Amino acid sequence: MEYSSLLFIYGFLPVSLILYHITPKKLKEGAMFLLSVIFCSFFGVEYLLFIAAYILVNYTVLRLTDVLRKKNAIACFIPFAFGMVFDIFALFAFRTERFSAVYSMLRLHEGFFPVGISLFTLSALGYLIDVYNGRVSSEKSIVRYSLYIMMFPRLLMGPVLRYDVFTRIMNSRRTGANELGKGLTLFIKGLAKKVLAADTLYALYIAAAAYDTGEMSAVTAWLGITAYILCLYFTLSGVSDMGAGIGYCFGYRFPQSFNYPMFSSRIRYFAAKWHVQVIHWFRNYITKPFASQMKSRYISKLIFIGAWTAAGCWYSFTVSGAIWGALMGTAIVVEGRLRKSRMLKATGIIYTFLLVTVFSVFIASDTVSDAFGYLFAMIGGNRLLTDTLTLYLLKSYLVVLLVTMYASTDLFRNMLLRSRRVLLRKVFSALTPVVMVVLLAVCTALISSSGSSEMLLMRL
Repeated sequence: MEYSSLLFIYGFLPVSLILYHITPKKLKEGAMFLLSVIFCSFFGVEYLLFIAAYILVNYTVLRLTDVLRKKNAIACFIPFAFGMVFDIFALFAFRTERFSAVYSMLRLHEGFFPVGISLFTLSALGYLIDVYNGRVSSEKSIVRYSLYIMMFPRLLMGPVLRYDVFTRIMNSRRTGANELGKGLTLFIKGLAKKVLAADTLYALYIAAAAYDTGEMSAVTAWLGITAYILCLYFTLSGVSDMGAGIGYCFGYRFPQSFNYPMFSSRIRYFAAKWHVQVIHWFRNYITKPFASQMKSRYISKLIFIGAWTAAGCWYSFTVSGAIWGALMGTAIVVEGRLRKSRMLKATGIIYTFLLVTVFSVFIASDTVSDAFGYLFAMIGGNRLLTDTLTLYLLKSYLVVLLVTMYASTDLFRNMLLRSRRVLLRKVFSALTPVVMVVLLAVCTALISSSGSSEMLLMRL
């Protein structure tokens, strides 16, 4: 069950809100746990059993690591190592589907995939590392730990949080009409991103990608990959906003994962605003621990690039995904060396968007050869600048591209924030509920015939 399904919007969400808000305060966490279990059950009994087993293994490993760490620093390494291997193997096995023996042994049907495994694996690994290092203590309540892994507002798109941050959010829960209003507004904005923007852009991307790259014109190739990166942004950030909005409705203020990265003036700014908590995870648990042990600046840079390569593998689990991560990391390092360049200051937004778009070819492609074939078409290797498909796509989708490009920036938000006219702000605030109702109605009408852009997601 996706956040953008009619069953969730008009069935599960309103019913769960009513049940949660009539539950006594002392039982709120238990109610959220039961609601999360019900939400997970919509993915099937196999999924529910899998995530239950996953939680039990990780909870046991955490408790053993913490207890043994306080008694014997050497002995605690055994459960810690087991937990690390278990989580990484589970992630690799189910993301790549290369271990048929695992499916047979667990009697799972072919094609079974644990939704959200990439995200809750990062959470589980980060918490285990923090406990092993003595940064935090292990959670005694299995209900609260279960919420950390499978809480339904976070399950599909995070955010990936350190456990101490998660507990602060849980402990500072605050409900009311104001929080409910903000949450629903954020949810509908995310829904509009997904249904109105992402699904339309996906149609453009599919129209271009279905064409043989050996005969594709340069402009068609650029239109297709531009639609892809914008669709990816609106899909990921839309689902992220929906999750954050749901959390707000229940009183949990989760941070948003995207901060208008698309038209940043530097590659490093793009990286800092894209999937914020995930990028921070790789920085906190890979880059910093290893780079801090190195005296050589060049080795530290290589570790930084290696962490980005790992992030690329996490996104797509392919060689082309690793190349995307390596290119991103290398671009950030090179940019750091050229940060004083006047040319860089003058062309920042343009070169950043161009590089991000070109790099995204590797994320979009199944194989490296497919990626290079597409890049060859983009540079005019087929000796075609435009063709009939280009004209059709421009006629059909140019307005959509321009509107979504503007919507992916923070220009409108900044205009409101900087506006000194109190009347303008009041008018916008008054119109917001009406606009949200209209957006919800339009999205509802389109959902039954859309929903395509979920196929674009690397199964996180």
